[in-house]
Amino acid sequence: MTAPIPHLPSASYAPLGTGDLAAEITAQLSSRLCQVRLRGFRPPETPAPARVAPARVAPTRVAPTRVAPTLVAVAHGSRDPRALPTVRALLDRVRALRPGLAVRLGHIELNRPLLTDTLAELRGTAVLVPLLFGRGHHVTHDLPAALAAAPQLSGRIAAPLGPHPLLAEALHDRLREAGFPEAPCPRTAVVLAAAGSRAPRSAQDTERTAELLSARLGGTPVLPAYASAAAPTVADAVRTLTARGHDRIAVAGCFTAPGRFAAQCAAAAPGPAAEPLGDHPALARLVLHRYDQALRYDQALPYGRAPLAGTGCDPETAGAATVAV
Repeated sequence: MTAPIPHLPSASYAPLGTGDLAAEITAQLSSRLCQVRLRGFRPPETPAPARVAPARVAPTRVAPTRVAPTLVAVAHGSRDPRALPTVRALLDRVRALRPGLAVRLGHIELNRPLLTDTLAELRGTAVLVPLLFGRGHHVTHDLPAALAAAPQLSGRIAAPLGPHPLLAEALHDRLREAGFPEAPCPRTAVVLAAAGSRAPRSAQDTERTAELLSARLGGTPVLPAYASAAAPTVADAVRTLTARGHDRIAVAGCFTAPGRFAAQCAAAAPGPAAEPLGDHPALARLVLHRYDQALRYDQALPYGRAPLAGTGCDPETAGAATVAV
């Protein structure tokens, strides 16, 4: 008899719970799907970063530097040894107010440097600022002629220093320094002395300066007078004011520096006589103001071209002495 084949016991598996069964199905599907390759399917490629063209930077254009025109202060000139140091002190104050501005000096006569020599040394552009107080012959004829004789130079002639409120301010202060009373008084009056000119417009300028000074003095009467070429003289003006009942009369002078005319007018004063204006701060500011006025007149012209040389800032004045350079 054949022996019976022993029966091996079958492996026994514990039944899976619902959660375990779901986990097992998920694991089996994941392993199978990893082996599936679809036809024509390509996994998406990671896009390459966009290439940004470098920005084009336009070359920087440096505007040409404009050199400010030279300020040429034009003094009359005097044999008085105090005159030249006084004018130089005024120009030192002008330089201090406008650092970097080229400031030169030229004299019409009697002192060096002469205006013609100063202009001969310059190139480019210049503004001539007369240290004079009215539109007399020097301003309307001598200065344009000097500028025309310097063909290498282009420029303008600024208006004279008077009339202007800054001039009245300087005259007022010099009077106070000489002892003129602060408070207006019916008995006080002032004679405003100027060099004098045969040009009617020069007398008009002095008369207007007298009006400005009178207003600055609170209404004190101010009568213009002249050292030469025009009337009245200082002595005549003093007599006129005396006849009007004024017995406290001072003399103020439209003079930049000591000289023959300034001394002559001061000697005729029956009371206080003011010193020349010299380096008064208001006068230095006025010099720069006239310079700036002349530049504004020509601001539409490029510096490389030659403008017209004129005097003053109003059309009538500019037309009175205009010369091409």
